[in-house]
Amino acid sequence: MRVHAAHLLLPAPPTPRRHAVLRFTAAAPVNANPADATRKKQAVIVGGGLAGLAAATHLASLSVPFTLLEASDRLGGRVATDEVDGYLLDRGFQIFLTAYPECQRLLDYPALRLQPFFPGALVYLGRHSPSPSFHMLADPFRYPVRSLSSVLSPVGSLPDKLLVGLTRLRAAATPDAAILSSPETTTATHLENLGFSPSIVDRFLRPFLAGIFFDPKLDTSSRLFQLVFKRLALGDNALPEAGIGAIASQLADRLPAGSVRLNARATTINPSSGAVTLDTGETVSAALGIIVAVEQPEAEKLLPQQLPTRSPAAERSTVCIYFSADRAAVEEPVLLLNGSGEGIVNNMFFATSVAPSYAPPGKVLVSVSLVGSFAGRADAELAGEAVRELGGWFGPEEVASWVHLRTYRIGFAQPDQTPPTAPAGREPRVGDGVYVCGDHWCSATFDGAMVSGRRAAEALAQDNGIVS
Repeated sequence: MRVHAAHLLLPAPPTPRRHAVLRFTAAAPVNANPADATRKKQAVIVGGGLAGLAAATHLASLSVPFTLLEASDRLGGRVATDEVDGYLLDRGFQIFLTAYPECQRLLDYPALRLQPFFPGALVYLGRHSPSPSFHMLADPFRYPVRSLSSVLSPVGSLPDKLLVGLTRLRAAATPDAAILSSPETTTATHLENLGFSPSIVDRFLRPFLAGIFFDPKLDTSSRLFQLVFKRLALGDNALPEAGIGAIASQLADRLPAGSVRLNARATTINPSSGAVTLDTGETVSAALGIIVAVEQPEAEKLLPQQLPTRSPAAERSTVCIYFSADRAAVEEPVLLLNGSGEGIVNNMFFATSVAPSYAPPGKVLVSVSLVGSFAGRADAELAGEAVRELGGWFGPEEVASWVHLRTYRIGFAQPDQTPPTAPAGREPRVGDGVYVCGDHWCSATFDGAMVSGRRAAEALAQDNGIVS
C-alpha cells in the first residue's frame, strides 16, 4: 500500500513567546589554558551535557569563576546533531517539548526557529486493521474537525478516545507539585487504573511512550508520565531548524571565553584536596567545589562511595537509523507509530516534513527508531530489516530507493525511571564541596537535566557564601 498523503492545510504555528532568558556578553567558549585552571580559585564542572551547561550558565550569571571539563571534542552530551553530506542527523530520536518551564527560562526559542510536529500521530495497524492500515489520532482540542475521523478508528474504543481527552484536560490543569506528590506506580498500572483498554494501550500509548521513555514495558514512573503528558498538552512538539544539538549550542555560546576545556577526561574526584584529576595525570584546582554533571554510569565511576550502583539491566537503549529518499511517503509533519505489535520499528517520521533544513534541497530524510540495544545485530542487518518492514507499511516500491546514511546506537539513552523515583530532583550535595546533577538526578527530560544543573550551581554558590 502506498500512503503518499497530501499536505495538511495546517494553520501557521503561533509566533513563539519570548521568555525571560539569562543573557551574557561573552565570546564563544574555547579551550582554557590548563595552567590557569591549576592556579585560580574556581569551581569545576565535570561534563558538558545539558546539566553541565545549565550549571555553567548559572555560575556565570553569579560571576562564579569555573572551568568546565568535557571528555569529548564537543559539548552537548546526548543532545547532539551531526551534519553528514548536507543532512542533519540527531544522535537518536529526540523531540523538544516547548512547554518545559526551565527550558522556557533558559533558552531563546525564536533563535532556535522551532519547527512543530502535527499534534497527533499516524498509527500503523497492519494486518490487524481493515484498509487503510494507517489511522490518524489528532489532538481534539487543537484540531477538533480532524479528530472526528479517529472516533471510529480501530485504535481503541470510543470511551478510550474520550478518556484520552479527559486525561489531557486533567494533566494540563494539575499543578506540578500535585503530580510529584501523587501516589507512584508504573505507567502501565497507571493507565490501567485510569481505565484505558488494552487496545489503545498496545496500539497507541505503548509505542508512543516507548518512543519517549525507551521503555516498551511501560515500567516508567507514573509521575514522570504525568509530567510529560502535561507538557504535551500545554505546548508543541518541535525540532530546532538546525537540529536538536542547537539547544546545547545556544547554551554553550553564552559561556565566558576560556571557561571550557574539551578532550579533558576526569578520572578522579578529590573532595578533600578540592581538585579533579584528568586521565593525563594533570590536577585541576576546584577550591570552590566540584559539580559532577556526567551521565549516570560515569558519575558512579567518579563517585563510587556517594552514588548507588544502578542495575545495567535497567538501562534504556535505542537505535536510530537514517535513510535518504527522493520523496516522503507521508508529507504531513507527523510521527508514525507501529501499533501492529510486530516488527522491530517502534516509530518513524520523515524529518524533512517537519523541518526541511534536515536535508539538502530536493531530498528527504527518513528517521527510524528501534527500542533496545540490538547488541547482537549488525548495522547493515538492522537497516535492511527496517527497510523491508517499512516496505510493508508503504509498499516495496516506495522504499526501494532509500539509501542508508548512518545508524546510531545509544546504549545509555536514559537512566532507569522505574519507581521509586525522585522526578522533583534529589539534593545536589553528596559530600563536602561535591554536587551532582543530570537527568538521573531529576526527571529524565531536557527540563530535568537543566533544573538539576541550576540547583547544583545554586547549592555551590550558597555554600561559598555567594548567595544567601
